Amino acid sequence: MPAITSLGIGSGLDINSMVSQLVALERRPLDLMRAEATRLQTQVSSYGKLNSLFSSLQDASNKLAGTALWARTVATSSDESAVTASGGSGAAAGRYAVSVQGLAGSQTLASAAAEASADALAGSGSLTLEVGRWDGTSFNPKAGTSAVTVVVTATDTLATLRDKINGLGAGVSASLVSDASGVRLSLRSSTTGAENGFRITASDDDGNPADAAGLSRFAYDAAGSGGGMALKQAAIDARATVNGIDVVSASNELTGVVEGLTLRLRKETASPVDVTVQDDSEGTRAAITAFATAYSDLARYIAEQTKYDPASKVGGPLQGDSAVGSLQQQMRAVLNAGSGASANYPRLSDIGLELQRDGTLSIDAAKLGAALANPAELRKAFAHRDEDVAANNGFARRYADLATRVLGIDGSLTTRTEGLRQRISRNGEQQERLNERVERFQQRLVAQYTAMDANLSRLNALSDYVSQQLAALTQSSKNDS
Repeated sequence: MPAITSLGIGSGLDINSMVSQLVALERRPLDLMRAEATRLQTQVSSYGKLNSLFSSLQDASNKLAGTALWARTVATSSDESAVTASGGSGAAAGRYAVSVQGLAGSQTLASAAAEASADALAGSGSLTLEVGRWDGTSFNPKAGTSAVTVVVTATDTLATLRDKINGLGAGVSASLVSDASGVRLSLRSSTTGAENGFRITASDDDGNPADAAGLSRFAYDAAGSGGGMALKQAAIDARATVNGIDVVSASNELTGVVEGLTLRLRKETASPVDVTVQDDSEGTRAAITAFATAYSDLARYIAEQTKYDPASKVGGPLQGDSAVGSLQQQMRAVLNAGSGASANYPRLSDIGLELQRDGTLSIDAAKLGAALANPAELRKAFAHRDEDVAANNGFARRYADLATRVLGIDGSLTTRTEGLRQRISRNGEQQERLNERVERFQQRLVAQYTAMDANLSRLNALSDYVSQQLAALTQSSKNDS
């Protein structure tokens, strides 16, 4: 708006103050609009928090209503230094005796002759690597694999030969190991198991691929047909028994032997290791606790936003909001209504979730512990779905459905938030229009008072002139007498 600068100079009146006060009165509705916009924005923020808290309740409810939680198991081992176990979805509860006769190993070779350094020349020619199984001195290539060849030049060293072998991706890794004698090339199967052994054939440019000199010193054949690589570890399978049943595995991690259970073999055993699989009651307890916390956080926030303080006579941002009041009633209705999902636990209080005076949920640890001992009925109480009779749905299922309705495109939280945003938008448009009106009003006042000030200035000048003339006439008359 234009500043009021020189009004009142001609008239001597405080016209600036008069115009400012009149403009302030005209602008007063704008202050009320701004206050209303602030209040609406606060409500939008409150609804945003409500949306977040309802989403948390939805997540907690969906976890209890889903299948994954109730299918989870935990596995424990009587000797984790020998066998560890982990349960998953679908692992049947039970006890298993696991004995380990041997661990799976990777074929490992080391060059028999040590070199002075990693920069020692390797020789020239080519090395061919094949992955497969050794049956004594007989080698059977692994199905689905092909032999790979690495070309070695006269300038290649142990270090560059190592890098070339690693670059093949042939299922064999190379490294250089230093001992008291010098540096040796070590080759190892990338994967354990008897079928992952390997053979190395040398085509040596020195013309003798069977000696232990030149490139042929890096060849290996269990048949003893030459080469300078020494076997340090044979490629072998893990051997174990589970409940007396023989198990052979290329890996020390056994999956599929017991459905849903993974056994990891650590060392050979002299006696069976007991592995126990049972329902994941602690995971279920945590999920129920999370549900109670999510419900309580939401209930507590609604109470805070809708409360009225008689001392300050100030209400919360959502005090008197019918949409929030309806949500609160729906939440309590689900909580208070019995469920036919489980005959053992028709109410949440039977599980140990009890409604408090402030609307939150508390957990009776003893009741919940007893319910966790009956997972089949507890699952019904939370997760059962009855397409025909809504009263037979589990409690978590009901809250998940309620959250879906509330948070949906046409849900009460969504529509209410959108309605508030539209009101904020309209408020902004009204402020803009009022600002324009006030600016025009001020311009009119300035123009009017400017004209008035000019007229008063002329009248004052005329008055001064008349006074001067009268004074002069009076003085002239005195002089004549």
